[in-house]
Amino acid sequence: MERSSAHTSAEQKAFKMTSIVLGDLEEEEEEEEEESVNPSEVKMSQIVMPCHSNHRQELSVGQLLKWMDSTACLSAERHAGSPCVTASMDDIHFEHTISVGQVVNIKAKVNRAFNTSMEVGIQVSCEDLFTDRHWRVCHAYATFVTQRNNDGKKVILKPIVPHTQKEQVEYSVAAERRRVRMVHDDIISELLSHGSIQQADSSAVSNAVAAERTKVESVELVLPPHANHQVNTFGGQIMAWMVNVATIAASRLCQAHPTLRAIDMFTFRGPSQVGDRLLLRAIVNNAFKNSIEVGVRAEAYQEEGPNRHINSAFMTFEVLDNHGKPCTLPRIRPEPVEGERRFQEAIARKKIRLDRKYIISRKQGEMPLSAPWDPTNQVYLSYNNVSALKMLAARNNWRLSSEKDKVRLYTLEQKTMLSFRVEAEVDVPPHRAFCLLAELSNRPSWDTHYQKCELIHRVDDDDFLYRVVTPSVHRGGMGSPTSANPGEGILQDFILLASKRKPCSNGDPYVIALRSVSLPTHPITEGYNRGEVLCAGFTIFETKNNMSLISYYNQASPEVLPYISTDIAGLSSSFYHTFCSCRQYLTKNRLQSDSEELTGQSQAVETDSPTCENEADRLSVVLQSTHM
Repeated sequence: MERSSAHTSAEQKAFKMTSIVLGDLEEEEEEEEEESVNPSEVKMSQIVMPCHSNHRQELSVGQLLKWMDSTACLSAERHAGSPCVTASMDDIHFEHTISVGQVVNIKAKVNRAFNTSMEVGIQVSCEDLFTDRHWRVCHAYATFVTQRNNDGKKVILKPIVPHTQKEQVEYSVAAERRRVRMVHDDIISELLSHGSIQQADSSAVSNAVAAERTKVESVELVLPPHANHQVNTFGGQIMAWMVNVATIAASRLCQAHPTLRAIDMFTFRGPSQVGDRLLLRAIVNNAFKNSIEVGVRAEAYQEEGPNRHINSAFMTFEVLDNHGKPCTLPRIRPEPVEGERRFQEAIARKKIRLDRKYIISRKQGEMPLSAPWDPTNQVYLSYNNVSALKMLAARNNWRLSSEKDKVRLYTLEQKTMLSFRVEAEVDVPPHRAFCLLAELSNRPSWDTHYQKCELIHRVDDDDFLYRVVTPSVHRGGMGSPTSANPGEGILQDFILLASKRKPCSNGDPYVIALRSVSLPTHPITEGYNRGEVLCAGFTIFETKNNMSLISYYNQASPEVLPYISTDIAGLSSSFYHTFCSCRQYLTKNRLQSDSEELTGQSQAVETDSPTCENEADRLSVVLQSTHM
């Protein structure tokens, strides 16, 4: 049921990583879908005037951030029915610039609500009024939290009800994005502490520019025009001031006008009000061949009292030549001690930036190969693994191909991709079915396609690496090809990342996602043909009487079609026999001790979300009178 891949070099695999995973829904969706009726949706359109532009007559990023932040806040408050504050903003990559006279169209809507916090999706596009052209500028995800009401109680948010396929996908994947958000601050320290990033010799660069020369310090007085409707400093205004000082710092290094390409994920740490003095500091942390990282820190203070840390951000700039190509930039010589630390951390952030941009990319230009796994990118591969399965499951154009004794086989055709889903209801509690199916080592006992399954590495409580061996495949049989010319008796093996997730809230499924990865410790072995799983796994929903609706998904290329076409055509029922074996395995192991049963039920209840709400509760306390 899995696809084999030709042997490829490490360099080819690294290149292919740039096209890994989740397809862009807008590009893949062929059939038209009804417009969303999400009541939280807010739209803003602005024509770019000279007062909004920089020296190149292009819209300044600071002004764009103001518009994005205000639109997202209005969407959050429309859903909450109460004041909301900006807690954080995910990475933003600016794909295009916008010129004076063009129109900026911003759309924001709440993707998912988690008790007192919510994720708001923001889409920015540009419109040329004279040519009627439209293009995407950027998209972002912001987290907002509700402020407490007058009697100090939390405002509990009503849940979002997705109406369309795209809304269902965003709703489902929002929980996985939250997981990544919560570990973001720990990743750099882990990279540096484990020596995963090679230490660069910052002193060996000749003709380097001293970092001290790029320092910028500026003070802004927060006046009423800088405040929002809650009489607090507008978050978009703070970001605009930060972009301003960061641009000056980058300009001092390159002695040219830089273009802001990306802003890393950031979190607002505290409040700011009218009358505050905002102290903004910026410095170039590191300069790479074609890009510059600038660190910015914002602090607020009154006439008396200590400075309060409001926000820190890391921005990436480029300098473009007359043809729009990035120029080679001068190197930086950091300050001793703290400058050296920032220099090395910038290298780690660049690595993380690439992982987040390409592994969590929603674009898929070509078929991905097995992604290289290592501890520094495991968070993002896990995200990708679960999100890809959730997006596949959320498709609404599955077609029933055959059914036998209430075991149903569905297919989904997307351009050159064929996916199938096998589904049936089983009289086993969902948390028990989840525990049994998540133990991949037991799968050979019920699935004839799994001859052997060994645990390679337990990454954490939710992610595991396995080596799976499957029988050789012969044309016309149920299975998957091993190569263009599969050899007689040659076994297939797969290196799989298995990621399991419990429900984040009521109505969510249990998820067990599978995808191929490559490990340097487990190269291709003689006598085995290395295969690949693009996207596969189980979703488990609770139905009536504590039963489970179990669905198995597998995304396959057209070359797999000859091996499953007999099932799809109704000429064979091997899928039925495999699923019956699965049902017998689950039913046989349905019973467990009372203590195990209680533990399983309590764990299922707990997923209604300590992890989802701890961060929101913390931010809600910090940001009670904050800036958005």
